[in-house]
Amino acid sequence: MNLYDLLERDPIMLGDGAMGTMLQGLGLDDGGAPELWNVERPDVIAGVLGGYAEAGARYLTTNTFGGTAPRLVLHGLDDRVEELSRAGAEVARAVADRFSILVGGDVGPTGELLHPLGTLEAAEAQALFETQIRGLVAGGCDFVLIETMSALEEMEAAVRAAQAVAPGMPITATMSFDTNLRTMMGVTPAQAVETIAGWGVRVIGANCGRGPDEIETIMSQMAAARPDGVFLMAVTNAGLPKLVGDEFIYDGAPDVLAASARRLCEVGVNVIGGCCGSTPAHVAAMRDALAVPV
Repeated sequence: MNLYDLLERDPIMLGDGAMGTMLQGLGLDDGGAPELWNVERPDVIAGVLGGYAEAGARYLTTNTFGGTAPRLVLHGLDDRVEELSRAGAEVARAVADRFSILVGGDVGPTGELLHPLGTLEAAEAQALFETQIRGLVAGGCDFVLIETMSALEEMEAAVRAAQAVAPGMPITATMSFDTNLRTMMGVTPAQAVETIAGWGVRVIGANCGRGPDEIETIMSQMAAARPDGVFLMAVTNAGLPKLVGDEFIYDGAPDVLAASARRLCEVGVNVIGGCCGSTPAHVAAMRDALAVPV
């Protein structure tokens, strides 16, 4: 199943929800590496993904957001990049195959600044991403899902890495915007969709952020600048986290994301899912709102 072909046939696709906040609720402490659970607690990862598949998600995101060496070195795991990404894809693949849905190989930012703002060169960043993506492809992902980027230079390094490792494999690319409707590095929604499309990526959008209202504005701007042949993707947080007792609770209930999903659809967004704080209940509510069959 090819992501682009599926979107050509049916231009609305429901994604899954959060992994990190789900794992925190299942015992992952603040200093732990979620990617390590791909080999140490794969049953837990499969359980989270299975909940999203049962709720109606048409693709599952691998538990590999922090899977590059600069992120894993913080946990002493930088020599296991390919292994942990492959394991993450294998866990997702096994669940997805039960439901005949896709697997997106998740690639997040390295946490490093690229030259000239930082010391990481573009070629070095691409090599870091290539190592992770090789593991994701070996584990059976259907497309490379690049997310939460703030700099176009790092986004390009990840895109070029995917194109080098898996030529022809579909790519989705989303950036994270703040309250000024720009990324941390000053990229506007229009600039993002126009630039990334120029690299041959056909699914482009926004993820994370401050909740549904903000992402709807961002996607409206992307829709106005969308080049021909590009599908739009919006993956929003379930509102904002609020401290309740000794834990943070996201204030966006499932019906809030459901209403937002309908509005995003009206704007012209094609792929709609949930980011931080979202759960299978949020995905099920969005499914019902979009009349997406399970």
